[in-house]
Amino acid sequence: MGIFGKGSGGGLMNVIRCDQQDYIVWKWRPNGQENNSTSRENSIRWGSSLRVKQGEVAVFVYPQKDGTLQDFIEGPFDQTIKTSNFPVLTNIIGMAFGGDSPFQAEVYFINLQQNNQVRFAVPYFDAFDPRLPDHGVPVAVRGTMTFNITDYQQFIQLNRLVNFDHEQFVKQVQDAVRRNVKSVVTNMPQETGMPLVQIERMISEVNDRALAKLKPRLEGDFGVNLKALDIAAIDINKESPYYEELRQLTAGITAETMRAQRDLNIKNMQDTQELNRQNMEETMRIQREEAQRAQRLQTETQFIGAHAIDQQAAVLKAGAESLGQMGQMGGGEGGGGMNAAGMMTGMMMGGAMGQQMAGMMGHMGQYWQQAQGATPPPMQGGAVPPPMPNVQYFVAVGGQQTGPFSMLQLSQLVQNGNLTPQTLVWRQGMAGWEAAASVPELSALFAPPSASPVPPPMP
Repeated sequence: MGIFGKGSGGGLMNVIRCDQQDYIVWKWRPNGQENNSTSRENSIRWGSSLRVKQGEVAVFVYPQKDGTLQDFIEGPFDQTIKTSNFPVLTNIIGMAFGGDSPFQAEVYFINLQQNNQVRFAVPYFDAFDPRLPDHGVPVAVRGTMTFNITDYQQFIQLNRLVNFDHEQFVKQVQDAVRRNVKSVVTNMPQETGMPLVQIERMISEVNDRALAKLKPRLEGDFGVNLKALDIAAIDINKESPYYEELRQLTAGITAETMRAQRDLNIKNMQDTQELNRQNMEETMRIQREEAQRAQRLQTETQFIGAHAIDQQAAVLKAGAESLGQMGQMGGGEGGGGMNAAGMMTGMMMGGAMGQQMAGMMGHMGQYWQQAQGATPPPMQGGAVPPPMPNVQYFVAVGGQQTGPFSMLQLSQLVQNGNLTPQTLVWRQGMAGWEAAASVPELSALFAPPSASPVPPPMP
């Protein structure tokens, strides 16, 4: 790559331009002028033209006693040098020159487009494994970096343009790259816990760490933009006496780790199978219990009627016993005589019990037929008997209303003397209370019994 090239121009006027194809910084001089030969190399005629291509910047440096002034002309630019184009010239030239005398300025062209690639190589240096910190193993690194210039004002502040040397600049950049890459590789095993013998497998991680560390350093120290860093290889000296020791140590740990992982996987598989087996057993147990429960419910549903009849029979039995006791109880203060209210209550309970028993018998017949899968036989001729009449009367006893009583119960009351022809009775449909003898349905209860027939004499 050329550093400083020759400019074009001649005569009284100069054409200031850069014809170099490959450069970072290039200094323009009039034709035939060498570096630091005379003051004429910095003399520019008033009215000279300036041509700056796209991707370039021309820097005019005006040395003054009180400091250095600069004009920056970014391309594309192709015009005559005037004070309107170069603001600094207004403070330098003035009216005294009248455009006849040259002004002193150094002109530099800086390439803003070119990507500069620099190869670097870090020779063997000792790196250490955290498990054996005293066993250094030689490691070397090779790669390429790509950079360009984006902030030319900062670049000018950090680099002396008049004596800019490309080779020296590249060497400085290479030294910075080597220093930082070496630092990253040395600290990588300690910071990540990675075995040193496996660092070749971590080349991408090493590259990313080195790029993140180098980019701000190159921008701050050299004024260049680091676009890419590509580490091509990390070489370990496998002939080193400590390399084999580290490799066996790493291989042993790796084998133990693999065995431990294998045992863990087997145990997890066995635990999973055992858990699945227990879940299956529990599921089957629950299903079995649910099936048994459903079977019991079905059986209980089928025999619920018989169970209800058994319970009703027990209740009726207790009621019958109570009825017998009530019939034996006397009335009055002396304990003798008949307790009419008690007798009537007992008769009421007896009637209810009789109805209950009849219903029970009917239900039992129905359940038996259902259990046998049979239907009741039809009556001859297909006739169905009408239901029994159920006429019930209320009876006034001792000024109190009792009942209602069926005809059978009223007959028992007549036999016991608790219902006489003068006893007031009432049933639904009657206008009011009437004497029992005046009711046609009840008059037959008071008729005297007929004489028993006398058989004729024996022959």
